[in-house]
Amino acid sequence: MKHYDYLIVGAGIFGATFAHRMTQDGRSCLVIDRRPHIGGNTYCENIEGINVHKYGAHIFHTSDKQIWDFVNSLVPFNRYTNSPVANYHGELYNLPFNMNTFNRMWGVITPQQALDIIEQQRNEARLAMQNEGRTEPANLEEQALLLVGRDIYEKLIKGYTEKQWGRPCTQLPAFIIKRLPVRLVFDNNYFNDLYQGIPIGGYNRLIERLLEGSDVMLNTDFLTNRESLTRQADKILYTGAIDAFYDFCYGKLEYRTVRFEQSTLDIPNYQGNAVINYTDAQTPYTRIIEHKHFEMFGPDVDKCPHTVISKEYSTEWTEGMEPYYPINDQRNTNLYQQYQQLARQETKVLFGGRLAEYKYYDMAPTIKNSLILADSQIH
Repeated sequence: MKHYDYLIVGAGIFGATFAHRMTQDGRSCLVIDRRPHIGGNTYCENIEGINVHKYGAHIFHTSDKQIWDFVNSLVPFNRYTNSPVANYHGELYNLPFNMNTFNRMWGVITPQQALDIIEQQRNEARLAMQNEGRTEPANLEEQALLLVGRDIYEKLIKGYTEKQWGRPCTQLPAFIIKRLPVRLVFDNNYFNDLYQGIPIGGYNRLIERLLEGSDVMLNTDFLTNRESLTRQADKILYTGAIDAFYDFCYGKLEYRTVRFEQSTLDIPNYQGNAVINYTDAQTPYTRIIEHKHFEMFGPDVDKCPHTVISKEYSTEWTEGMEPYYPINDQRNTNLYQQYQQLARQETKVLFGGRLAEYKYYDMAPTIKNSLILADSQIH
């Protein structure tokens, strides 16, 4: 049986990046994953010539030039710019909140006109709290009203957020939305980062390049084969759920998850945009993704006669479902800290990634943190 320097549990972005850096340094790596494919949640399936993001939309964005140069040294990225649209009972609004949004909502045409309305509604929220003898928001609803006012909250935040979290905004903590971007310019680019795009040909190509030089075993569950797999390597990088690693000895961490309803349609263009959020409470799904718009632009959209859409339904996570978003309330934070204490005592096992750290990460910080961890092992 071959012996390795590192056993890497999880072939997603974090594990694949770590494997790349270690193999560059001459270390041998065995990368395993319980799924039948590499890439974790970035995995793409090619359907009718369209790269379908099987676990939800993934848009790479960063202002870190080193990270941008790193991923582009592996695969070229396209020019995709994330510009989602909100659908509220058939009314369409640009996101993030900008002058296009405010013109559609109030008919205003200057930044000052928009700011005057927002400030008036924010002041109404402040006054309502002062009348109750409070200066700090007690929940997400009050926080949102203080940030953007009643109109934007009611049409573009309330219904979407309640579907996403499965509970009323009045029962959600205020810290979930510490800020909401309000742009007094006509700019529909969702991200403020300098660099943004999708790997040409899909994320599988990026992961394949990262895993070059490593041995890969799929359909392999570490937790059910722990003893034999552990013997195969000097050290382990574990990117799975940290509570599962410790057999849930302190209890289970909680998540929100997403269910996808995917359809292939015999038309070239369903909604004209990659992402449309449905912000009313009555529509059961939170958004519709039309995958071809991530990589096909202009006339290329119509050259492909089919399209693939995914409706996303946010729901509570239960055993057997994919965990997506950590619920970072006080109970779960305390529980994670208990598991973290156990992890710090490990001498052979490293932990990294969103499940092992019980923290939601975008892709660029995931790669950066993985490279930092790998470098700490090399130096």
